[in-house]
Amino acid sequence: MLKVMVIDDSNTIRRSAEIFLGQAGYHVVLAEDGFDALAKIADHEPDLIFCDILMPRLDGYQTCALIKKSPRFSDIPVVMLSSKDGLFDRARGRMVGSEQYLTKPFTKDTLLKAVAERARRHDDRSPSDAVRAATGLSASLV
Repeated sequence: MLKVMVIDDSNTIRRSAEIFLGQAGYHVVLAEDGFDALAKIADHEPDLIFCDILMPRLDGYQTCALIKKSPRFSDIPVVMLSSKDGLFDRARGRMVGSEQYLTKPFTKDTLLKAVAERARRHDDRSPSDAVRAATGLSASLV
């Protein structure tokens, strides 16, 4: 079962995502800001992360950058969530390592489509890719 983390300071967004993803059979982990998320990532090891951009304390760009700098978690795909749909926001998200950008409010279909795309990529990895991702070993060691 794919494990999906949703990081958003809006309780409404978190609950909507939890309902949509839960109904589709995904295991959902919720975090209300970047600090909360960083504490939970190690415990839950999600397969995919949705991360709001505008949050107090640690914004989504900073949260994504910290996730991507961690050797243990850098392979986890991050999809940025924002109410802004500007080119600058999308580019900045790419610069910190996000793979995709969803505009809020999202629909059930757009959220599930984003998860399905990541799940397909996750399933397409060869066994040696999965071993490398799980162990952090380079290709020459596997």
